[in-house]
Order: sequence, then C-alpha cells, then structure tokens
Amino acid sequence: PVNTQVVRRIADAFPDVPIQLGGGIRDEDTVQLYLDAGVQYVIIGTKAVSAPHFINDLCLEFPGHIIVGLDAKDGKVAIDGWSKLSNHDVIDMAQHFERDGVEAIVYTDISRDGMMQGVNVEATVKMASEISTPVIASGGISTLDDIKALQAVAEEGIMGAIIGRALYEGSIDLAEAQKLVDA
Repeated sequence: PVNTQVVRRIADAFPDVPIQLGGGIRDEDTVQLYLDAGVQYVIIGTKAVSAPHFINDLCLEFPGHIIVGLDAKDGKVAIDGWSKLSNHDVIDMAQHFERDGVEAIVYTDISRDGMMQGVNVEATVKMASEISTPVIASGGISTLDDIKALQAVAEEGIMGAIIGRALYEGSIDLAEAQKLVDA
C-alpha cells in the first residue's frame, strides 16, 4: 500500500463521503491500514477467488467493511488483472461471498469495461436477482442513459454504479450524474 498517505488525505478532506478502495489487498494488515486511513469499504478481488476462506475471515474480523469485486466474462470469473478466466461461475461465487457476509458485490463485465459501449444491464440484473447482497454495477457505463437504465432496475438489488473512463473522457458530467441519482 504505497498510497496510504494520499488515501488518508482524501478521507480527511471528505469526511462525509464513504470511500471504497480496492486493488492488491491480500492480507488483514493492509485492510486494517486502509480502514485506519479513513476508508469505509475495502474491495477484495483476485484473492477472494483464489482463497475464498480469506473473505470469511475478513468478514468476521472487519464486519460491515468488506466488499468483493467479481470481474466476469460470459459468466466466468476473471482473475489476475483479467489475464485469466477461471472455471468459477460468477453467480456461484457471489452466493458464496453473500453467505460470508460481504456488504456488497462489485460486478464488472470485463468485456465492456473501459470500452464506452454501455453497461451490461441484463447480466447485472441477473447477478442481483440471484443474491440479496447489494450489487454495484461496473464496466461500460459511458452515458447518463446507462445510469438511467440501471436506475430503472435498481429495485432488483443494484445499489450503485462505478464510473471511470466516462469521467476522464467527458461523456458523463459527475455533477449531472449525481443530480440524476439524487432525484
């Protein structure tokens, strides 16, 4: 965790904004370090798939603070920065982590992420309908219409969306998107 001080400065600057952080978190000490820095939720990705018992341990040690990121293509979980497709069914994995007590599942359709082609609403709804844990949509959200499409199915269990490239490219104005979801 080389960015701990930056994370702490962000958390201090925005004390009312719950912060989620993920990427390369592979042990309890790192989780504790980020929580101490002001992060509310820690997202575990590859380690969740490669060592599922780790999530159970984290949920027991840090209840209310663990989110699992599941990246998938064609229903199979991708790991190691999307370089490998596993044989794990993404919904089966989500159900397993739900039983462990995660706060949410970040579901990314990697075939759409960063492609500016729109979010895979159907796959996200399928994921959300198979679990009671809230789902955060990720991958391909590129316009306000994508956000509206997710809002239209929010009652299925979709609690939020992650926007990345669309902010950098300027195809979504964050203030406009926030107004839309606040309404």
